[in-house]
Amino acid sequence: MRKHITLFLFHIIIATSLQAKHDNKYIPKLLPLPQNVVWNLDKEFELQNGNIPKNLLRIEIVDKIAEATVNQNEAYELTVTPDSVLIKATTPTGVYRAKQTLSQLIQTSSKSSIPSCEITDWPAFRIRGFMHDVGRSFISVDELKKHIRLLAKFKINTFHWHLTENQGWRLQSKVFPQLNDSINFERLHGQYYTIEEAREITDFCKQHHMLLIPEIDMPGHSAAFVRAMGTDMQSEEGMIILKRLLDEICDEVFPDVPYLHIGTDEVEFTNPTFVPEMVSYIRAKGKKVISWNPGWNYKPGEIDMTQLWSYRGTPQPDIPAIDSRFHYINHFDTFGDIVALYNSKILNVDEGSEDIAGGIVAVWNDRLLQDEKQIVLQNNFYPVMLAFAERSWLGGGSEYFDDKGTILPTDTNSSVFTKFADFEQRMLWYKAHTFTNETFAYVKQTNVNWLITDAFPNNGNLSHVFPPENALSSDNTYLYNGKKYNTAPAIGAGIYLRHVWGTLVPGFYKEPKENHTAYAYTWVWSPKDQEVGLWASTQDYSRSEKDLAPPQGEWDYRRSKIYLNDASIEPPVWENTHTQLDNEITLKNENFVARPPILITLNEGWNKVLLKLPIGKFASPEVRLQKWMFTFVFVTPDGEEAVKGLVYDQNKKL
Repeated sequence: MRKHITLFLFHIIIATSLQAKHDNKYIPKLLPLPQNVVWNLDKEFELQNGNIPKNLLRIEIVDKIAEATVNQNEAYELTVTPDSVLIKATTPTGVYRAKQTLSQLIQTSSKSSIPSCEITDWPAFRIRGFMHDVGRSFISVDELKKHIRLLAKFKINTFHWHLTENQGWRLQSKVFPQLNDSINFERLHGQYYTIEEAREITDFCKQHHMLLIPEIDMPGHSAAFVRAMGTDMQSEEGMIILKRLLDEICDEVFPDVPYLHIGTDEVEFTNPTFVPEMVSYIRAKGKKVISWNPGWNYKPGEIDMTQLWSYRGTPQPDIPAIDSRFHYINHFDTFGDIVALYNSKILNVDEGSEDIAGGIVAVWNDRLLQDEKQIVLQNNFYPVMLAFAERSWLGGGSEYFDDKGTILPTDTNSSVFTKFADFEQRMLWYKAHTFTNETFAYVKQTNVNWLITDAFPNNGNLSHVFPPENALSSDNTYLYNGKKYNTAPAIGAGIYLRHVWGTLVPGFYKEPKENHTAYAYTWVWSPKDQEVGLWASTQDYSRSEKDLAPPQGEWDYRRSKIYLNDASIEPPVWENTHTQLDNEITLKNENFVARPPILITLNEGWNKVLLKLPIGKFASPEVRLQKWMFTFVFVTPDGEEAVKGLVYDQNKKL
């Protein structure tokens, strides 16, 4: 039987034969941790004093991990007995993965011992990665290293580095230094990675057994190239220049990197020989080539791997595919999309194959953000990556993104709910212990209960008042214009009524309609009168849109309202006041994670929460991708944690 465990070990005892029977009860044996040993698995052991006990950790490279059905190169067996730790793996990478599990066991156990256990584990997918678009933005080498180091602890094994864009060519070229001249940048002028820094990132990835995939986007997304070189990539002169660049990139910058990503998306192909010639040129240098799909129309054998983007990305037989179709977290909200990501099967299969390589979560910053901290914070980077790390390692899932979507089941005994709640608990433990000093804007949401009404037709009058706004019904049904309107439960701190990607990804309403008004309400019990913080929002601003901030005095352009104990909660003062759509005007405090929580006084006992949520058109001149949604959860005044002791119950039941 496969002893396949979750990625995030949390005070667990694995039920295996390595338990001892005593007085008819199974009691785990413990491996004492010697006081003179500091467990630092990147460097084996470091001594405080004395000598390392002999045979405390033994490593065996074996031919095969018998139970592993796929991805033998990362499979391992980890056995902890009262005497020692034994790791078996087929490669040093498998040993490294086992050490991360051992590190988790140590971290989540007592300081004096860890439980005896036997673990056999392997990844369901061979590509489990994250992508940073540093062409549009810039993330420092130290910050990138931190992401690699932290995510490697959770067995993320791929860093996709999108180095070139219209806004700037972020990789140094000594052959064509004009590419890095500040005058040829449209954003963050002159910020790029030196060849030495690129090699440094390459070496750091190797140390953490992470595959590096550099991307040089061609022939599209190449305005920076055109500005610097004075010619289009697809021209004869442009191809000569690009080949000289590829010589430098492949031979001098990334000589030991096995893959090079060449983009090929969102462009008109004016030269039919361009893509085949570039693929052949790179392959002749001993590298494999990855390309976006939709993009160039490849046949089997013409490309080594495709990366699927948007719902139009299509896996092709005999061409390995990376799933990024619904994995653009620049469009994600904090609470709803992480549910979909955690539950979603990668490319709707339980396990990878030759044709299904895995997935990559991508951060695209079309909209300027203030700094790298805001990139990590507003894209909810760490919580999302932990959800994806677990799902891509374990495989499975309950559905694909376009099936049940972002909504948690209201049956709290269902396996889908309990698995997400378990993951959430473990993730929050790691927030407190591993990500202590990192931007990690997530709190528990599986205890936040709502009732949401059927949507009332507002005929374009977003201010129109409907029955729930006057008084809540004792039976949670409402009569309006002779028609009965029901309510339905929902769970979560962030609820999509209609997803940003429309009905491609299901939200609360199966058939959302324009010009309607919804109401969401609950009761919150507080053990005392207290001042708390409030995270609240009715529009999550995508980091890839030119959208305008809401009008002053409004939560959004839809006239949404938020009430606590029948008193209106005023929105923050919006820092952006411009009226022109512009990607170069940075997002400021539009998203709730980027501003301090609103200070709110809760009364002892039950507090009534009511949200009025109108929608006009699904697209507007001010906000292109309307998110008919809401976020609401009470946090500590500093926004670090959920408020302890609160009960969210729509029926006022403790």
